[in-house]
This record gives sequence, structure tokens and C-alpha cells, in this order.
Amino acid sequence: MYFEQGPIRPPSEASSLLLRVTRNCPWNRCGFCATYKGKKFSRRTVDEIKKDIDQVVDLAGRIGEYSLQQGHGGEITRQVVMGLHVKGDWQMFHVAYWLYHGGYSVFLQDANSIMVKTEDLVEIIAYLKQKFPSVKRITSYGRSNSILRKSVQELKQLHAVGLSRIHVGLESGSDDVLKYIDKGVTAAQHIEAGQRVVESGLSLSEYVILGMGGKRWTKEHAVKTAEVLNSINPDFIRLRTLSMRRGIAMIEKVQSGEFELLHEDEVVREEKVLISGLKDITSYLASDHSLNLLQEVEGKFPVDKNKMLAVIDKYLSLPDAERLNFRLGKRSNIYLQLSDMEDQEKYNYVQDALLETGEKNPEDIIEYLKNQCL
Repeated sequence: MYFEQGPIRPPSEASSLLLRVTRNCPWNRCGFCATYKGKKFSRRTVDEIKKDIDQVVDLAGRIGEYSLQQGHGGEITRQVVMGLHVKGDWQMFHVAYWLYHGGYSVFLQDANSIMVKTEDLVEIIAYLKQKFPSVKRITSYGRSNSILRKSVQELKQLHAVGLSRIHVGLESGSDDVLKYIDKGVTAAQHIEAGQRVVESGLSLSEYVILGMGGKRWTKEHAVKTAEVLNSINPDFIRLRTLSMRRGIAMIEKVQSGEFELLHEDEVVREEKVLISGLKDITSYLASDHSLNLLQEVEGKFPVDKNKMLAVIDKYLSLPDAERLNFRLGKRSNIYLQLSDMEDQEKYNYVQDALLETGEKNPEDIIEYLKNQCL
């Protein structure tokens, strides 16, 4: 490896350079997450991170040389990027892909890099921008209780040096749900942390997990989450859907019957309650993950609120058989949105697949396919 990278990043950071500032997650107890299970949290030193930035500079130079050798005049073309992909040099490919997309966005990994001392983050960000003047956007995950350890003035300082956005896992606005999933933070702390970020001028993305309250707390989860978001008014509200992936602690609670998962139709009804409860905000709601059944539910508040609710109502108004067809088609990656059902060839393909399930319950197949989404 030329420089160190962690395992994940938000979907919106797909074309960002991934720069590891901390390793793994300092909390690592959330019942719905298995990303860092069994892994120890540690902070990397400023010098280590600077050396990684230097390695990226070196790789960028090598990529330019490779471009010259391939007859592309030193430019980072699509052919250069794909050539490195074929070679299997994944870090050179990653840097080339980043440069191909402008080299303007960097994501600071791992799960909570905002916890790093402010003066260290300032030094890291300043060094990064010195080495890569093309960088215009720098983002990081941050837990609400870590954000609360920084003053608004510190957050403003980070914004001034180049930090652009903080991604926060809100998950739910219900204290009952937050306690049950062992999030380690309260709704009030979420609100205070979110308001600090907004006041500092940093962009804020808050992540909500549909279905997180199960059958027991579905209404409370939707209503209380809307209340928290109304109090924060983040730049982005990003929807996710609860899934039972291997290794998460909640699987045992599901298997024992302690936690009852929502059917996908119930998740959509919960989504409607959530969106209906969002008022007096100017956030952009994004459904930017394949786990979400209705990814076309997206838009800016307040102007697109009715449009988003109309998509939900359209789905819920479908006959049972049509909703089943859509769910299987979506989970099989045949459909991307509701309108894809109008493609007769795709629709018939899904119907044939339903007929071929035989004695198997198609709902079990759909749930299995959903849980394969990353």
C-alpha cells in the first residue's frame, strides 16, 4: 500500500480522495452496524497523515508519467483511469479516478475524524490544500457528542481553513430508539450538535435510518426524528433503510422476536410520516442508497415536499400484486424507480421471476436481496 485507507465513505463522496485520519470507530457499539466490529480504534499522528498526503502527490506524478507512456500527453483521461484499473493497481486507480473528477473533494476517514484536536485538523487540512490547491471540499464523519466537544468558534476555524461538511449519523430522533440501538447520544445532544455545525457555516448532512424503530416505535421514530430535524434544519437529510447484514448485534434480537422488523410497505408508510412532519426547513432530502425502496423520493424543502409525498402515495396506491412486482424488481436491480414498471419487457421479466419462485415465499427472497445491498 502507498497510503492508508479505511473501509467506507458516504455515497456522496464517491469521487473523493479517501484520506485516513483515524482508524475505525471510537464508539463501535451501535446495534445496527458491523463495519468496525472486532477492530480497535486509534488516532493517526499528524506526521503519518502528512506522509500519506506526500504519497498521494507522488502517485499523482506517477499517473502523469503513465499517461505520457500511454500517449495521452500527461492528461488524466478515462483511458488512463481504466488502464490503471485493468492493471489492478488500486491506489493508483483511486488517485487517478479522483484526479479525473477534478481532484477537488477529499473525505477524511474513518468513522469520527471530527474528534481529532482542532489544531491537528487545521494543520492536516492546511497541508493538504498546500499540496493540492485544486481541493475545494473537505468532509468528515462526526458523532454528535464529539461535535459537542468543540465550540462554535473551533468549528468556524475548521471551516475557515477548508473543512466543508460534516456527515452525522442521526439515525433517529427518538430517545427510546437511540437507547435501544446503543447509539450513545440523545435527541437533545443531536439537536445541540447540529445547531452548532449550522451556526459555524459548515454544511451538515444528517443520516436517518428508516425502520430503525421496528414495529414498536415506528410512529415515534418518524415523528420524533422529524422534530429533531426541524430543530436543526441541516443542509442535507440522507435516508437509509435498516437491513440485517451479517455481524450486526440486532440480528439476535430479531431472531428472538424481541425486535420486529417492518415490512417494506410499512417502511414506506413510516417514510411518509417522517416527510409529512418536516416543516419550516430548507433541507435537501436525498435517498442516495440502494437500500431505499423509493430512491426517487428526493428534493428540496419546502418546494418539493408534495412531489416527494406523491411518489410515496403512488406506490402505496398500487394493488398488492403490483407492489410485490416492484419490490422484487427493485431488489433485483431491474427497476430503479416506479416508472420502470411501465417498461413491459422489464415488468414481464419480473412477473416470470415471481412465477418461478414456486413454493418459496417471494417476501423472503426480497428480504434476502435487500440485505445484500452495501
